[in-house]
Amino acid sequence: MSEVKKIKTRDEIPQEYKWKVDKIYKSEEQWEKDFENLRVRVPKLTEFSGKLGNGKYLLEYLKLDEEVSRLAGKLAVYAHLKSDEDTANPTYQALKDKIFTYIAEIGSTQAFFVPEILSLPEGTIEKEIENNPDLKMYTFLLEDILKRKPHTLTKEKEELMASVSDCLNAPDRIFSMLSDADMTFTVIKDEEGNSVELTESNYGSYIQSKDRRVRQEAFKGLFDTYNKYRNTFAASLTSSIKNFIFISKTRNYSSALECSLKPNNIPLEVYENTVNTINKNLSSLHRYVKIKKKLLGLDEIHMYDLYVPIIDTPKENIEFDDAVKIVKEGIKPLGEEYLNIFSEGIEEGWIDIYPNKGKRGGAYSSGDYDTMPYVLLNYDFKLNDVSTLAHEMGHSIHSYYSRKNQPYVYSDYSLFVAEVASTTNESLLIRYLIDKESDKNKKLFLINQQLEQIRTTVFRQVMFAEFEKTTHESIENGKPLTAEDLSKIWHELNVKYFGPDMVIDDEINIEWARIPHFYRDFYVYQYATGYAAANSFAKQILENGEKAVELYKGFLKSGSSDYPINVLKKAGVDMTTPKPLEDTIKRFDELLDMLENNLN
Repeated sequence: MSEVKKIKTRDEIPQEYKWKVDKIYKSEEQWEKDFENLRVRVPKLTEFSGKLGNGKYLLEYLKLDEEVSRLAGKLAVYAHLKSDEDTANPTYQALKDKIFTYIAEIGSTQAFFVPEILSLPEGTIEKEIENNPDLKMYTFLLEDILKRKPHTLTKEKEELMASVSDCLNAPDRIFSMLSDADMTFTVIKDEEGNSVELTESNYGSYIQSKDRRVRQEAFKGLFDTYNKYRNTFAASLTSSIKNFIFISKTRNYSSALECSLKPNNIPLEVYENTVNTINKNLSSLHRYVKIKKKLLGLDEIHMYDLYVPIIDTPKENIEFDDAVKIVKEGIKPLGEEYLNIFSEGIEEGWIDIYPNKGKRGGAYSSGDYDTMPYVLLNYDFKLNDVSTLAHEMGHSIHSYYSRKNQPYVYSDYSLFVAEVASTTNESLLIRYLIDKESDKNKKLFLINQQLEQIRTTVFRQVMFAEFEKTTHESIENGKPLTAEDLSKIWHELNVKYFGPDMVIDDEINIEWARIPHFYRDFYVYQYATGYAAANSFAKQILENGEKAVELYKGFLKSGSSDYPINVLKKAGVDMTTPKPLEDTIKRFDELLDMLENNLN
């Protein structure tokens, strides 16, 4: 009997492949000392209650609030990075719980600020800004607050909302602990017949296996496990949706969707148009499924066949150092300055590269104003992992530019543009790989890679967005949703999106339980809008060179100094029109044409 391949523990991973979290704090003792400093500073915020109509005190409050927020952010980043290194480690779980619980208390302490600003007589803030030059930096922030008047509560109610924020986030934590720490998956046989432990991290490689048995085993092994916990996941997700609805009603929004979009000045039509535009163009996705079925030589195409490359290529094993070189070539059009920042990230320990037992799955970019950016990867030596490196470094370099060029108050960018920089990197990378490839089979493989990017980032995420819309509206209309209801909605969406050639396997019905982004209200549609904006940026950069790069870097440097729609528009991409999304579908159709033409 073959030996089961075990995933490495954290201690077995060499230090040079781990992120340098000790650059934030060298020890838990230092962290605890700063935590105590934070606890000393926070109560001082309340001393400004009732004084914010005076420009001098308003400025002092804003400066102290920045000190508190920056320190809390630094503490939180350290705690969550250490916790994600090994989600089963109780020491760092406790540290993470400690700071995030206290952040909820900080929110309660800060709760008087917005109601007091809104209670001031008309024109007070404008007058104080005019009389105090140091307040001018906060003009956009303060004007934005004044726009929130219809959705801001009394001081007492704001304090109550802030105090329960930690409880309202409980469904997300339950989902995370169940899926990352408590669940274990079955053992499957890999292509060589070895017994391997299935995990969330290695599932991605097995579902792309050329051996249909392997991908079917992985597919069944993963989703059968999720299905065992379907009622817990359903309770967690519907509780999360109810929390979003509670917040939206409490804040006098007409819906949870409006509550999510309106604070960033994003018209509801942007969401509706995104779903509608994709629904009008599902024939392109149906065509892709039909071509894929034919190229794979299948009588039936199943959900577990979706991720397998349609062209045979030599088995990949791209070492991480080679991945870095490939990405740097792909993003070369962004210029020397951008490439230097990328190299700095690699050399200075931004990245935690390889999976280990208990490590959080997937990939993300993190960090705060007073830390360097951090990137979590679970690198598995595939081309998809190279693309993930480009993607997450796109996030991190966006954050780097924003933090270097904006004051703290405007250093975070909006969720609406959060995926644009990351996807611009991916788009440049895949175009570079397609254009330079001379081997016909490899070129076809890469064409399929970009088709898959668009399928997963645009079509798939809009399907997710439609699921969110349906589930929220159902609960808003008083219709409760069970695990069976959620699975039925998911099944019907898959039937609609993938078309008549796809066999919708029963196992896929539980896939909704696996999506962490459903715990961030109406987030996923921004992958599609972000991809569309990125596709436009990549096209402009490749066609217009340095001029387009400077406009693009202007976008990266903007942070939240203006509303996201305006930030993009200034850089040359207008998301108030369907054109960017339609252009992306046009690129998808062009790639399908390239695929068919190269096969003839």
